[in-house]
Amino acid sequence: MKGRPAAADTAKTPGPEDATGGAGQPAGAAVAGPGPGAAPAPALARWRLPRLVVRGRDLTAEAGMLLLLAAFVAVAGSTTDAFLTDTNLTNLMKQMVTTGLLAYGMLVVIVTGGIDLSVGSVVALTGIMAAGLSADLPVPVALLAGVAVGIGCGAANGTLVARFAIAPFVVTLAALTTVRGLAFVYSETPVAPEKESFFELGSATAGPFPVATLIMLGIFLLGGIFLTRTAPGRSLIAIGGNAEAVRLAGIGVRRHLVLAYTISGACAGLAGVILASRVGIAQPSVGTAFELDAIAACVIGGASLAGGRGSVRATFAGVLLLALINNLLNLHNVQSFWQQVLKGLIIVAVILVQRAGRLRGGTGGADRTKASTT
Repeated sequence: MKGRPAAADTAKTPGPEDATGGAGQPAGAAVAGPGPGAAPAPALARWRLPRLVVRGRDLTAEAGMLLLLAAFVAVAGSTTDAFLTDTNLTNLMKQMVTTGLLAYGMLVVIVTGGIDLSVGSVVALTGIMAAGLSADLPVPVALLAGVAVGIGCGAANGTLVARFAIAPFVVTLAALTTVRGLAFVYSETPVAPEKESFFELGSATAGPFPVATLIMLGIFLLGGIFLTRTAPGRSLIAIGGNAEAVRLAGIGVRRHLVLAYTISGACAGLAGVILASRVGIAQPSVGTAFELDAIAACVIGGASLAGGRGSVRATFAGVLLLALINNLLNLHNVQSFWQQVLKGLIIVAVILVQRAGRLRGGTGGADRTKASTT
């Protein structure tokens, strides 16, 4: 007997158009807008910030960073006569080298979704070893030995993270204390190199530019090409976006993670020997909290600590911004503890403005897994 179909018979399996409301909307949701139970938009997303789009590329963050740097330079130049002197500008270029090298290495690790908290301790160990070895070895060999120690520390971190699947935070936190201890084991007291040639790397100039600064700029230039133009660099970024998808694509995730931490260790080793050469003495206690400045430079540059997004150019701008902040506060004789307070507030303000811009552009959540190094 043919009768009226039961209610259960009238229900059909939802298809793709049913799941999206036929127009990209969730099933049952009104097309006009979110229902009363929808989560409100983040407060930052409601800020109406102007955007700069050139040939389909959003350059708002880059333009904002340039304006911020210009503002700091203008404030520094107008509030103190010492800022634009040759001596101060040379010191500024030298002082940003350590943070710059550490920040690039940190960026390579961060785009994979990791972190390296050991770089400050590596700076101490490599610097004091290079200074100590220079007494018995030729200076270039001693400096290279220091960099090699940094490479070894980074490779050890990467192996523990990649091969044994230990969280990067745990591995590098343990390395922070272990490597610092090794620096004190090597020498409990500061080491002063006796050979004059040891100081050339940190004090030599090429025209108006310190050689150490040119080395840092070269690292950023070649490092930018590495991350954006080479297969290993792009693989590192892709790992931060979705490591499992990269593995299924046949790319060796483990060896690329080891590579990332090795690069970070190499940059920290180079920073350590340059710092010891510039200061003229190596101390086992140097480098404390250097990793925080490196992370801050990356975050100011828009890098996502979740991985998959980071900009070499913007990270360098973050390094320059931190150097300007420190230099300006020093020129105004601001006490050290107030410098920490003001620097922290400035960093938070910059990040809030950048996040507001991303949310207004509709990339607040998607960018966490989107590879970008522009």
